[in-house]
Amino acid sequence: MQVNILTKEDLNQFKTELIAEIKLLLSSGDHAVSNKPRWLRSSEVRKLMSISPGTLQNLRINGVLPYRKVGGIMFYAMEDIQKMMEGGKYNG
Repeated sequence: MQVNILTKEDLNQFKTELIAEIKLLLSSGDHAVSNKPRWLRSSEVRKLMSISPGTLQNLRINGVLPYRKVGGIMFYAMEDIQKMMEGGKYNG
């Protein structure tokens, strides 16, 4: 089991990036934030794509769909899902 340790610098960098992204969203002229979530959990991806847990696992293992694991929960970027669906395979 791999353990990653977060430092204060990591948290400060995350905070800076988060604030910059929020400012960008608010200054974009369209003040309504999209209802579409940016990150989806495995269950949401399976429901969206109508696939089984095994199929989603195969997409992860084969590198077709990138994911991030946070505290044992896998998250998928909506952008990656859309790219994969449009192109047949994610090439990011």
